[in-house]
Amino acid sequence: MTTPVGALSHLRVLDLSRILAGPWATQMLGDLGADIIKIERPGSGDDTRGWGPPYADDITGDTAADAAARSAYFCSVNRNKRSLAIDITSEDGATILRDLAAHADILVENFKVGGLAKYGLDYETLRAINPALVYCSITGFGMNGPDAQRAGYDFMIQGMGGLMSVTGEPDGMPMKIGVALVDVLTGTNAATAILAAVMHAQRTGTGQHIDMSLFDVSVASLANQALNYLVSEKVPGRLGNAHPNIVPYQAFATADGHVILAVGNDSQFRKFCAVAGCNGLADDPAYATNRARVENRQELLPHITAVFQTQTTGWWLDKLAAVGVPAGPINSIDAVLDEPQARHRGLSASIADDLLGSVPTIASPMRLSETPPQATLPPPRLGAHSREVLSELLTMDSARLDKLVADGIIGDAS
Repeated sequence: MTTPVGALSHLRVLDLSRILAGPWATQMLGDLGADIIKIERPGSGDDTRGWGPPYADDITGDTAADAAARSAYFCSVNRNKRSLAIDITSEDGATILRDLAAHADILVENFKVGGLAKYGLDYETLRAINPALVYCSITGFGMNGPDAQRAGYDFMIQGMGGLMSVTGEPDGMPMKIGVALVDVLTGTNAATAILAAVMHAQRTGTGQHIDMSLFDVSVASLANQALNYLVSEKVPGRLGNAHPNIVPYQAFATADGHVILAVGNDSQFRKFCAVAGCNGLADDPAYATNRARVENRQELLPHITAVFQTQTTGWWLDKLAAVGVPAGPINSIDAVLDEPQARHRGLSASIADDLLGSVPTIASPMRLSETPPQATLPPPRLGAHSREVLSELLTMDSARLDKLVADGIIGDAS
């Protein structure tokens, strides 16, 4: 069978981003076939290479030897990329990157606002070289405004952006989400914006600058909670596992664990009540409609809490599934990946690796019938493709490459 050509195989991306949001965006593009050239500092590379344990590679404790290490964190967002280790702070390194920009369709960076201008790698400089270039800047607070110069990290943005104010138990401490979700959402939004800008560039020949802010994404991701406030002028608070606009829609303790009950409409509530043996609740005007249940949640929930504790988790899941009421377990990550659905969909996968044999990965969730995502390149060792990229795109010969390595301009792990 012929391997499908990726939908974005005609695009080349210079990825100057580190940590999570930018690499998440570029990994999405790489999964769809784009040529992602990951630009890293020689000798250290992306900060997340050292964010372990655990590590895919053996770690010796020798800082120099371990500089190219691949932590599990790094591996989670850097498949399908080629690593070019180059010192962009040097005149020669910056010149090489400008030359590469002439051959690129997209550049992604997450330096501080204005941080690349001193190297001649800002948007205005590069669009003079390549007018069709799509240049995406990812920052904590955006390219303008009173906080533009502030550094921004996911955790602090989850707090400042409002997500933590609606996460956690009502009488407990505000809680962050268990993964760096603002970074992930920013990366996903960035990938969408990049593809929109590429479509525009292909039609007009004109690229553009994308200003992507973690803070903006955090606020936009408040979704119904933000609109609840704007419509009612009542500030939403923490509801634990409950939903502000739907009841019952939360986790309940069973006789031996927990079940998430996700009743989305009045018909499902009636079916739940039939399984639970409490049809009277569905017939009661105080609970018959979702609006009534939201308004009377404090009176309703003790009844539901008590009935759930009479049966096991397995019993509830079987009975509710049989009548089409959405319910599910609270899985640990090992249990998630062992779910029959997860195994059927191939969510836990691996990528062939020359050094390790294979590297584990989580499959892309994007399923395209004609151009499905492919996991063809493992997360790269630092500088593993420096010679390959520069000889391929800038036709550098081995003598020039040897001198660049000797001068410390590029790193070479090939």
